Amino acid sequence: MKKIHFSYYKHLKDPATKFIIYFILIGVGYAYLYPLLYMITTSFMSVEDLVNPTVNWIPTKLTLENFSKAWKVLDATKSLLNSVYMSSIPALFQTLVTALIAYGLSRFEFPLKRFWIFLMLATFLIPSQVTLVTKYMLFSRLNLTGKPFVSFLPALTGQGIRSAIFILLYYNFFNMLPKTFDEAAELDGANSFQIFYKIVFPLSIPAIVTTFIFSLVWYWNETLLTGLLLGNNIKTIPIALRDFVARYAVMFPTADGSAANRINEGIRMSATLITILPLLITYLILQRQFVESLERTGITGE
Repeated sequence: MKKIHFSYYKHLKDPATKFIIYFILIGVGYAYLYPLLYMITTSFMSVEDLVNPTVNWIPTKLTLENFSKAWKVLDATKSLLNSVYMSSIPALFQTLVTALIAYGLSRFEFPLKRFWIFLMLATFLIPSQVTLVTKYMLFSRLNLTGKPFVSFLPALTGQGIRSAIFILLYYNFFNMLPKTFDEAAELDGANSFQIFYKIVFPLSIPAIVTTFIFSLVWYWNETLLTGLLLGNNIKTIPIALRDFVARYAVMFPTADGSAANRINEGIRMSATLITILPLLITYLILQRQFVESLERTGITGE
């Protein structure tokens, strides 16, 4: 084993291998970073720079006019608060509830356990568009349409956006934790719920952060279900971005064919950047915490 291990690292130090690895990493990084860098640079360009073929990446003059117009059209002060409210609370509920469901599946034996796990996975395999009509009918009969609780209730019952993935994530993670922790806590007189929130849940920080990040992103970007169930009562910023072109034409009409108020690529990129910037900031903050939690939590299963 030691010889194989040594030869493996010796192979990685080979110049040809390092060149291939760095080439792949740079290529993948370019594919992911190019759209973001293009969006940032274009959003700060003036109309003159946009029509100038000699200006590609670096604007000749930075302008915030694009952001000013995009902010007004998106009604960003209100829509951003709505998005934070309508995404962070369901994401928090989903993070907690799916962990509790997965703990029950991992630690307890009950009749038809495999069948219930299969049904849980089936909720993910079935396309969400198939159940849109039935969901609307159900929440309409409960008189919840147009209210924030219509998004909170599924998350509270383990039926939020892609909850099955998070239950499976927690389920596999809890199976890796030694059951001797549970047995030791039971000897000290702790019940199952105390074992969960005092021992198992605090040890699951990597799964918690991962679940919260993806839940937040999916709830933030959801427009189809949110638009159907909430209508125009609560407008999130992705929905405002969806209607951006139509609202811009109303708020900034062009006069006599003038291009002064005509929508351009810089304004579009500014609106898109405003929409995704909170997610980028959240991800950068939680990514560091996620990496640190992986380094601190070094637990092996039995």
